[in-house]
Amino acid sequence: MKGGYGGRLLAVVAALLGWMFDGMEMGLFPLVGRDALRELLAEQGDQSRLDLWYGVVLAGFLVGAATGGVVFGYLGDKFGRVRAMTLSILMYSLCSGLSAAAQSPVHLAVLRFLGALGMGGEWALGVALVMELWPGASRVLLAGLIGAFGNLGYTICGSIAYLLNHTDPVSVQQGLMGIGLPPPWATALTAHRYWRLLFLVGAVPALLTVLIRLLVPESDKWEQERAAGRSAHWSESDLFGVLTGAVAACGVIALWAVPENVLSLGLRLIGSAVGLVLVVAGYLYPARGYLLRSGLSTAQRQRVLGRMLLGAGLSGVPLLGTWAGLMWMYMWVSQLPGGDVPDARPMMQIVSSVAAALGCFIGALISGVIGRRAVYAALCLLSLAAMVGFYRYNTAYDTTFLVTAGLMGMVSAAFYGWLPLYLPELFPTAVRATGQGFGFNLGRIIAAAGNLQMANLLAFFDNDYARACAMVAGVYLVGLVLIAISPETRGRPLPE
Repeated sequence: MKGGYGGRLLAVVAALLGWMFDGMEMGLFPLVGRDALRELLAEQGDQSRLDLWYGVVLAGFLVGAATGGVVFGYLGDKFGRVRAMTLSILMYSLCSGLSAAAQSPVHLAVLRFLGALGMGGEWALGVALVMELWPGASRVLLAGLIGAFGNLGYTICGSIAYLLNHTDPVSVQQGLMGIGLPPPWATALTAHRYWRLLFLVGAVPALLTVLIRLLVPESDKWEQERAAGRSAHWSESDLFGVLTGAVAACGVIALWAVPENVLSLGLRLIGSAVGLVLVVAGYLYPARGYLLRSGLSTAQRQRVLGRMLLGAGLSGVPLLGTWAGLMWMYMWVSQLPGGDVPDARPMMQIVSSVAAALGCFIGALISGVIGRRAVYAALCLLSLAAMVGFYRYNTAYDTTFLVTAGLMGMVSAAFYGWLPLYLPELFPTAVRATGQGFGFNLGRIIAAAGNLQMANLLAFFDNDYARACAMVAGVYLVGLVLIAISPETRGRPLPE
C-alpha cells in the first residue's frame, strides 16, 4: 500500500488524535453547560429553563453528529476517507471556537449543531480508514484505542477546567491581553468559570488537518473501489434526502423547545413521530440510491439496509443511556450536598473518563475472546445495574460519588470500544463508511429524542434527577432484545 508501515502508522496517529479531539468536543458542553446557560439566560434562568435548554442543546448536538455521520460517510465513500476526514475536523474545530462568542442559547445550540456535523463525520471516517489500512488481527486492539482516545479527550477537557479553577483569573486575563486581546474580551473569556475560554480551546484540533492532508495515505481498499468504478454510484442528489432528515430532526427539537402554552402535548407527540419517520427515510436515502445503482440483487440490498437499521438500534441503546442518563449527572451534582463547588464537575469528568477509557479497552478485548454478542448482552446488564445504583444510592458529592461515577463510566463506555469493532464487520467496503456512519449516528437521533423528554421526565419526578435518570437506564433492556437477533462476527474477515 502507499506509505507502507509508516503511512499506516501515521493514519492511526491522526485518527486517534481526531477521536481524542472528538472527546474534547463532546465533553465541553456537559462540563460548562450549566454555567454557560446561566449567563446566557440571565434573569430567565430558573431551573426548569436551564433543564429545557440543556436538553435542547444536547439534542441539537446529537442531531448534528447524526447528520454529519451520514453526510461525511457519503463523502468518504465517494471522494475518499482522508479528504472527508480533513474537512470534518476543520469544521468542528472552527465551530467550537465560534461557540465562545455565543450571545444566546439559540446561538450556542446552532453552533453546537454545526460543529457536531464534523465531529460525527470524523468518527465514521476514522474508523473506516483505520480498519481498512490495518490487518484483521489488529481490529480488537484498534477498537479499544478508538474508544480510549475518545475518553482521553474528556479527561483533557476536565483537566483544563480543573487547572483554570485553581488559577488566578486576573493572571489569565493579563496573559490574554498580553497576546493582543482587548480587555473586554479577556474579561468575558474568564467570566462564569471560564466557559467561553474552554470553547475557544476547542478550536485547536484545526491544526491536525495539516498533518492529515499532507502525511496520511488514502485507504487502498477505497482506491480499489474507485478504480473499479463503484464509488461513482454515489450521487450528489441523494444528499437532499439527508437534508430532509436533518430538517425534520431540527423540527422535532423545535417542537419541544417552544413554550408549553404554544403547542399541546398531543401535537408534539404526533409531530415527533412524523419527524422521526422522515429522519430515518432521509438518512437512508443515499444508501438506498447507491445500492439501486450498483446493480445488487434485492436480497443484497435488503441485507445492507437491514444491517444499517440494526446498527442504529445497537448504537442507540448505549447512546441514549449515556446522553439521557449519564450526562445529566453534571446537572444533578450541583443539587447534592458539597456538589455546588467549582471542582465538582471537572473532577467528576476526569474520574469517569479515565475509567471509561479503561472500559473501552476491556469491552473490545473481551469481545475478541468470547464473542461480540455475549459481551454486548453482559454490558447491557452491567450498565443497567451501575446506572440505577449510581443515581439511587448517592446522597452527597464525596469519594463514594466519584468512585461510583467512575464505575458507571467504565461499564457504560465499554460499548464505545465494542461498536467500532462490530459495526465495520457488518458492511462491505463500498458502503462501510456510510453504513457504520448511519448506524452509529442514527443512534444519536434516538439519544436526542430521549434528551428532549428529560425536562418532562424531570417535571414528572418533581425535578428529582436521580429517579428520572434511573428510569432512563431501562433502555438497556431493549439492547438485550436487539443483540439476540444480531449476527456473530468474531473470527471473520471484513466483508469485501
